[in-house]
Amino acid sequence: MKRKKIVIIGGGFAGLNLARKLAKADCEIILVDKQNHHMFQPLFYQVASARLEPSSISFPFRAIFRRRQNVEFRYATVERIRTADNVIETSMGEISYDELVIATGCRTNFFGNPDLEKHTMAMKSTQQTIHIRNTILTKFEKIMFVDNKQEQEELMNLVIVGAGPTGVELSGAFVEMKTKVLPKDYPHYDFSQLKIILLEGSPNTLNAMSEKSRMWSRRYLEKMGVEVRTSTVVSGYDGHKLELKSGEVIPTQTVIWAAGVQGNVIPGLEQAEMVRARYTVDRHSLVKGYNNIYAIGDISYMETEKYPQGHPQLANVAINQGRTLAHNFRAKWSGKSQQKFEYKDKGTMATVGKHKAVVELPNFKFQGYFAWMVWMALHLMLILSVRNKIAVFFNWAWRYITGDTSLRLILRDEVDRDVMRRND
Repeated sequence: MKRKKIVIIGGGFAGLNLARKLAKADCEIILVDKQNHHMFQPLFYQVASARLEPSSISFPFRAIFRRRQNVEFRYATVERIRTADNVIETSMGEISYDELVIATGCRTNFFGNPDLEKHTMAMKSTQQTIHIRNTILTKFEKIMFVDNKQEQEELMNLVIVGAGPTGVELSGAFVEMKTKVLPKDYPHYDFSQLKIILLEGSPNTLNAMSEKSRMWSRRYLEKMGVEVRTSTVVSGYDGHKLELKSGEVIPTQTVIWAAGVQGNVIPGLEQAEMVRARYTVDRHSLVKGYNNIYAIGDISYMETEKYPQGHPQLANVAINQGRTLAHNFRAKWSGKSQQKFEYKDKGTMATVGKHKAVVELPNFKFQGYFAWMVWMALHLMLILSVRNKIAVFFNWAWRYITGDTSLRLILRDEVDRDVMRRND
């Protein structure tokens, strides 16, 4: 039997787990990604707030698959899929396939507002996360030498839009920086007027979690000093004034957009059914309308009895879809029956700050110090390499003991400087 050629587009949680599970199978695997590394996105906020270096949560694909002879990595951007020829067109040339798996994940959703896309900062890639860190630290350096009161006010308002886990965790991290780090770094400047403002369009923080977790997360944030505004919708931003739907204007030069995501759709699948920019798939992750194209992770939309509106766009869902599809490929090649994907919700969690977190397990919900310890232990376990686990643990331990980190480096290339000049 001819060796199957599996092409996987995207090396996020879904694509990476599929490739790793098939790494010893009798097939040829080509993993294509526009980044040369896998990113542990749940800890992006710690890079953005200068708590971790990006290398601590990034893993080069070539290092991951160094000992897997049947896995080949291509550093390229996929431009189009030619289904009639079983070929994908990339920035590095064409790649043929027998089976194609789309695991492109999602990107920030600006809801069709070009001004928000131009002037706010997203956090869906390593580069964007480093840009946030550079921008925030540069603003802190700049604010000490600004005499104009209007510009001072703009620099003193740090706004985060979206109170899901990312927004909540970022807000908690920045307010801890304000209270514990900035007074030591800038002993001759008063940062007490710095405002961390969290805006959310729904009535609650962590709106996808239980009422108890919503209540506790908001209570934690407000007690720490975050200005939380729910049922608040942003209508526009020009780099200096953030306009709300109510008509209110918030002066600010720093807005981080964490208010929504949409799928990274690839041109070429004209027969595919789409739901909210996600490919509709059956219970085996096969894209409807095709017999050799699959979609897994955030880009896939699968309806089940438990999830009639599709699965949540979570790392655990993506990981399990990747593993299930790997099992089904092996079963198909050996003539065995395939299994339908069924997601078992093992729980959700979010951290707000030191000793402050909320955890929801299937039969148990809790918050506080123990929840914070569980959150740290689980995220440490999910990091890929032993070296990175040690690096992250050391940084966390050092920060726990001293209340500080030594990672506040401003590293900008020319493109980043150009962006900064435009924003200034």
